[in-house]
Amino acid sequence: MAIAPLFERGWVEWINAATYQAASGAGARNMRELVRQMAVLGAAPAAADPSASILELDRQVIDLMRGETFPQSEFGAPLAGSLIPWIDRAVDGGQTREEWKGQVETNKILGLNPEVPVDGVCVRVGAMRSHSQALTLKLTKDVPLAEIEDALRSGNEWVDFVENDKAATLARLSPAAVSGTLRIALGRVRKLRLGPEYLSIYTVGDQLLWGAAEPLRRTLLIALGKL
Repeated sequence: MAIAPLFERGWVEWINAATYQAASGAGARNMRELVRQMAVLGAAPAAADPSASILELDRQVIDLMRGETFPQSEFGAPLAGSLIPWIDRAVDGGQTREEWKGQVETNKILGLNPEVPVDGVCVRVGAMRSHSQALTLKLTKDVPLAEIEDALRSGNEWVDFVENDKAATLARLSPAAVSGTLRIALGRVRKLRLGPEYLSIYTVGDQLLWGAAEPLRRTLLIALGKL
C-alpha cells in the first residue's frame, strides 16, 4: 500500500523484498514464546553483573539458546537473540509460501496486468508486532528522486514519509514506533549504486491492524452506511 503510487505511474519493473516479520504474524502463542525466550536470556547471570566480561555474557546467552530447556516449541528455533529465515511451508522453486505470496498478493490486490515480478527472502525477527520490509526496486526508467518522494508522500493518508536521516529514522521507522497505529512508515528512500533506475525503500506497518482488524472494521462501517 505504501508504494502503490509507483505502480500507478507504471514506474516499477520488478521488486526484490527482504522482509523482517514480527512474531505476531505466527500467532498469539508465538508472541508469548518470544517473551519467554527474552526472559530466559535476560536472566543469564552475567547480564546482571556489570563486572562480567561481554564474552562471558555472550557465551551464557549462546548456551541458553542452544540448551534443551530453551522455550522453542512454537517457533522450532530461538528467535530472541537470533532470527529465522524461513516462514510457513516450502513451495516450488525453493521459495517459502510467505515469499510466494509477495508475487501473488501484490499483483492480485493491485490488479496488475501484466504482472510485476516480486521475490525475495522472508525472515522472522524478534519484534513483537509490525512487519518491516527492505525493498529493492528496478524502475522502468530513471525517475528523479524528488519526483519519487513527492509521489510517495501523497500516495494515501496513512503513509508517514520519513526523511532519510538518522534522527528521523530512529524516531519513526521501526516496529516500536509504528505498532498499534494505522501509520505505514516509509523511509530510507534513495537511489542505489547499481544505477539510476534502481531504488531502495524501507517500510513498516502493523499487520495486526491492516491485515485483520482494519478491513473488518471498514467492511462493517460500509454495511452500516457510515463509510
